[in-house]
Amino acid sequence: MTTETKKHGILLINKPKSVTSFSLIPILRKLTNVQTIGHAGTLDPFATGVMVYLVGKEYTKTSNIYLNAEKHYMAVIYLGIQTDTFDIDGQVISENAMQPTYDDVLKMIAKQQGIKEQIPPMFSAKKYQGRPLYHLARKGITVERKPQIVKLKTTLISYNYPYIKLYIECSKGTYVRTIADEIGQDLTCGAHLFELTRTQCGPFTLKDCDSFEDIKQNVFQYMRK
Repeated sequence: MTTETKKHGILLINKPKSVTSFSLIPILRKLTNVQTIGHAGTLDPFATGVMVYLVGKEYTKTSNIYLNAEKHYMAVIYLGIQTDTFDIDGQVISENAMQPTYDDVLKMIAKQQGIKEQIPPMFSAKKYQGRPLYHLARKGITVERKPQIVKLKTTLISYNYPYIKLYIECSKGTYVRTIADEIGQDLTCGAHLFELTRTQCGPFTLKDCDSFEDIKQNVFQYMRK
């Protein structure tokens, strides 16, 4: 193994809030002195949890393994307020004080199970004619999106109005924000995704991850092969 390849590997980071998944890459490039770095699955700025960073060409080539892997999330949905982005960072577009019953919530969660079609949100990186959808959404433009097939296993952890806490196991390409919005629409009160933590990506869990602050102190100590 050469000195250069010793710098290559996998970094498992518990992404903090208020930073983008991509914004950590320039910092990792400086820390490792390796330019070829990618990640396997974006998390929105407000979200936390498992981020898989691949350092070096031989590792970035394996990105599809993790991109295609099943992912698990702990999600908190806020009822009564709908936003344009389907999450806490969006603009409020409707409010409703109706309080669904526990049984109502269970019925709607039952619809978020198994194999189903899901339409990607306008505020997403999904491409339309070569452009990310969010570029159009920011201009107030809405276009028709093709539904994609996803596989879900959704478990109710708790319901204490206005908060629904869910554990979601899902396939590649699932938008948890869309699940929150669909539940809000089905309950006719509106909803948005309030908190999100990715707890697993493929074989890697939150327990496997290190904080970004720790990794900055000695990046190679935390590098996996």
